[in-house]
Parts: sequence; C-alpha cells; structure tokens
Amino acid sequence: MTQISSERIASIEAKKQELADAMAAGDLAPDDFVRLSKEYAQIEPVAAAAREVRRLRAELDVLNGMVADPTAEAELKEMAALEADEIRHKLPEAERALAIKLLPRDSADERAAMLEVRAGTGGDEAALFAGDLLRMYQRFAEAQGWRFELISASASDVGGYKEAVASISGPGVFARLKFESGVHRVQRVPATESGGRIHTSAATVAVLPEAEDVDVQIDDKDLRIDVYRSSGPGGQSVNTTDSAVRITHLPTGLVVIQQDEKSQHKNKAKALKVLRTRLFELERERLASERAGARKSMVGSGDRSERIRTYNFPQGRVTDHRINLTLHKLPEILEGPALGEMLNALIAEDEAERLAGLEEA
Repeated sequence: MTQISSERIASIEAKKQELADAMAAGDLAPDDFVRLSKEYAQIEPVAAAAREVRRLRAELDVLNGMVADPTAEAELKEMAALEADEIRHKLPEAERALAIKLLPRDSADERAAMLEVRAGTGGDEAALFAGDLLRMYQRFAEAQGWRFELISASASDVGGYKEAVASISGPGVFARLKFESGVHRVQRVPATESGGRIHTSAATVAVLPEAEDVDVQIDDKDLRIDVYRSSGPGGQSVNTTDSAVRITHLPTGLVVIQQDEKSQHKNKAKALKVLRTRLFELERERLASERAGARKSMVGSGDRSERIRTYNFPQGRVTDHRINLTLHKLPEILEGPALGEMLNALIAEDEAERLAGLEEA
C-alpha cells in the first residue's frame, strides 16, 4: 500500500482546525455556518484516522530509538522492542483505514435514495418476492433510523407487488444501499405448488440517488401532463375524480405515472420527484461513461440486468454472486437488520477494489 506522507497527514489536521476556527467566529451568516458544518463533519473522521496514524508512527520512532540506544538498560530495551512489534502490527491497519477515508467519494453518497422494486420472471411468485424485498428494505431502513415513504405501488392480485417505488431518507442512505441494484433471484416452493417443487423467480431492484431541485432543471415546455381517473385499489374517493397523473418528459421519453394519492396536486408532486431523480441518474450515467477507464469495479457496476443475489429458501442461505459471499441467515436478512452484514461486505470489497486501483495507477 502506498504510504501516506506526514505532510499529507499534517495538512488534513490543519484543515480540520481551520474549519473549527472559522465556525467559532461570531459573525458567520447562517448559510456559511451550515456549509462549514458539513465540511467539518466530512473531514472529522478523516482527521481522526490521520491522528491515529501520526500517533502510532511517533510512538514507533520513540520505541525504535530506545531499542537502538546503547546506553539503555537491557530490560527496558526488551520492553520497547515488544511494544514496537505490537505497533508494527497495528500501523498497517491504521494506514489502510486512513487510505480508505481518503478515497474519492461519490458525491451522491450522503443523499436520500429512490428505491424501485419490480417483479421479474416468475409470475405471481415474482410479485410475492418483490413484496418480500420491499419489506426487507423497509425493515432495514427502520432499524437504521431512516425514513421510509412509499411513493407508489402496483399491488398483485395474489399479494406482493408488480412494482413499487419508495423514498428512503437519512444520513448516508445511498452510500449503504447503492450496491443493491440488479436482479435478485429467489428459489423456494410457492404456496400454490401442490407437488412441492422448487421454483426460481426474480425481481429487479434499482437504487437511485434522489435529486434536489437545484440538480435538475425541468422546463415546463418539455413536459406533457395528462390527468385521468385512477384505477385499482384506493377507495371510492380515489376513483371518482381525475386525480391520477401521467407525466411524459418529451426530450427523453421518460414516463412517470402516479395515482396513489387522492389529490391531483400530490400525485403531480410525487411524479415530478420520481422524474427528477430518473433524469439525475441519466446524467450521472452519462458522466460515468465519459470518465470510465479500463478498470471497472466488480461491485459497483449498478447494472440492473445483472443477477447479483440468490435467496435459497430450502437451504436457508443468501448468496451474493459478485463477492462470492454466502450467509446462512435468510430469515434474518429478510427481516431487515441482518442485511447490514451483506452490505458491509459489499462496501469493504468496493473499497479494496478502489485501493488496488490506486496502487496500480
């Protein structure tokens, strides 16, 4: 691993102190204080990691000096040698932790996320599985203290969902969930299967960083907005007024339909939120393809047609095919909180891949 210089460490700690001093000034405008607070929150964990590396290096230098001192007592030199050996084991891990914190961050990592789950191959069973996945993410979000809001849902006749869209907001949501995009496959005996045969079905998941108003400017002339009477579940009042909204973005052909709310205005606002997020993702994909080099992260491709994970009910296991990780915790993962173990492994693999890329560059 490329060693991080003492000068770089000193500059990180100096930057943290500079921000702290600026925030302590009494004449800051509210907007400036918010901006400085965000910068401080970002650099604080990096500075803590840098401080630990500096501390370990300084201790090692002192201990090495004691070991090399010809005037030092033998017992003292032996103790110093043991402590130095212990620090030599700790230092590489501390340096790696700092290097990970210095990796270029996805600017969208701290954003809220738009979660889209759709039933794939497998008919009714795929819709039931899509419902299981949606509940899994909802329970995981609740365990994290995040806010989970269902934006729209098309229920299946047998239960579950043909498709559902939800907004998940909280600190670092997109950073934690962004590797969930792809095809999720389930292997189990459906409730409707009388012969006990195992069926394979699938659902697709897409996790997009939510766009803010300033990210995407939508011109009214680029939109065609149609209103019509809602259909499907929702109660009489939903079905007796023209409250459903279909928005077509003419330059891209993107279409968003929203009919879950009784109010046309609420449906329009939600549809615009979804449209803005999808347009933001199109721009992110365009920029990513322009910047793409020969190396492509095995974890972070985000290809929604890629089979990424299998949930095998007979064996009680969940396997992520990108990192060859199998956890025999299927019920716990579908309940939500244990999903974090899988996410942590994906994030660690992505970090290792990017560190390796820096070393090869």
